[in-house]
Amino acid sequence: MAHDGLIKRLQAGISTLPAGLLVATLYAIACWATRQISLDQFFLPSGVRVAVLLASPMRMWPYLLLGEYAYFAELRLPLVGTYGLDWVLLSSAYQFPVVAFIVHLHRRAMPGRTDAWLLTIAAAAALAVGIGNVALMRILWPSPLPEDVAVVAARFVIGHYMAIITAAPLAALLTRRIAPSGWSAWLHPPSAACLVVMLMTGYGIALLPAGHSDERAGLQLLMAAPVILLTCIHGWRGAAVGVPLMNLIVHFTTPVTGLPGSFDAATFRTQQGLALVSTSLIALGSITSHYRRRLSISLQDRSQALRLAKSSFLASEKDLRARAQRMRHIGDHIDFALNQTVEWLQEQGHKQFASSVLKAISISTRNFREQASLVYPIPLEQVGLYLALQGCGISEAWHKTGRVSCEHFSGDPCLLSTGLQLAAYRTITEAVSLLLEHESGQLRIRARCGRRSHLQGIVMTVKVLNLPTGLAPRTAEIAIQNLTARANTYGGRLQCRRNTIRLLLVETRGSSSVMNQCM
Repeated sequence: MAHDGLIKRLQAGISTLPAGLLVATLYAIACWATRQISLDQFFLPSGVRVAVLLASPMRMWPYLLLGEYAYFAELRLPLVGTYGLDWVLLSSAYQFPVVAFIVHLHRRAMPGRTDAWLLTIAAAAALAVGIGNVALMRILWPSPLPEDVAVVAARFVIGHYMAIITAAPLAALLTRRIAPSGWSAWLHPPSAACLVVMLMTGYGIALLPAGHSDERAGLQLLMAAPVILLTCIHGWRGAAVGVPLMNLIVHFTTPVTGLPGSFDAATFRTQQGLALVSTSLIALGSITSHYRRRLSISLQDRSQALRLAKSSFLASEKDLRARAQRMRHIGDHIDFALNQTVEWLQEQGHKQFASSVLKAISISTRNFREQASLVYPIPLEQVGLYLALQGCGISEAWHKTGRVSCEHFSGDPCLLSTGLQLAAYRTITEAVSLLLEHESGQLRIRARCGRRSHLQGIVMTVKVLNLPTGLAPRTAEIAIQNLTARANTYGGRLQCRRNTIRLLLVETRGSSSVMNQCM
């Protein structure tokens, strides 16, 4: 088994060899090319190194190491006579393994809560490479550094850091699977305007004549404003696009000598501020995206919970409807049997007895049908909510209390879905029962149906008359506990103010037919 595993690994390694050599070649060329346009304060090969490590699978890292050594061989072997073989070998050998180790340590954090791990990669890699280079130069160069060691180290660290936070966010962004709809948001006017402003500002900086360093620094810092707006709009994705674009514009508008490793003191001061701005924006974008994702997940969970609750309510109503229909069928069979008994009594000459039995049957039948309508208001499906409240068994029960009056019903409830009408029926009857039990005084019920934009719904109020002190705290608490769930299920809300319970239920227009089919 071990022998077979070794053979499979060898076969896999051989199969990836052509692609790996190609990757190594392209990586070496990319490092060499970016070295030609780099500054000490903006060293692009360092950014390319981190970006490629983020974007490549670990099986390709040995080939990337080969490409790195090929790049350093072309760059530094001619310098052996000037700076010594020890410096050439050590300073070339340690950089890629150290940065690869840093990236490897952060790989577990990449799918984590936020994208702030990118900043720690940039900071750790910049410190390790920048300070390591200066230390080796200080120790191994035969001649001392021409400048103060701390100044050179700061320049190198910031240069590596700026390059990494320019290239690495783009690599992290491109490796993610983003739907086309996610990129289409960049075509919206606010995002497009920010990009255009940044490009126009960069063009204006490029047109400035030499000697206008203050104006150049002001325009470079001004580009942070559209990047902030992009971060607010798109979160981490906006920072991952805006920060690299801002840094590249600053880089390409910096006056240089034309030689690799050029340095511009005026722009370096600006870049120190931009480093802080870039770090803050990437951190802000990471936090914003994190909480947006949490909010999106919370909204999805809430929407799913509401859909499940609505399905549960409808299933319960469907079961109650079936029970009410069975009760009506049973009542019809009982009526039929009793009517036959009455007819037989009349045929036998017991007319007085038959009349008393018929009277008892009519009373019992009416009471039975009232109780069946309390189980489920079947007339609601034919005549709508308002007539169901005024003509079913519930209206008779309210009438017997002598405390409930229905008035000011407006709008057409039949335009609403059956599910919403049932929810309104249940909430209004529960609210009335609650107030009859816990409050004294007359109750007045009002309702209004309506439509607005893409929504339709109903507003219902149950008011206790002659109650100047308002509802008792216990009554309001019970009302909120018992009625809020159904109101929230239909996108509405419940309010208990003074002596009134106010209910709002809404749904999307066009959902009536779908909901009616469910019933």
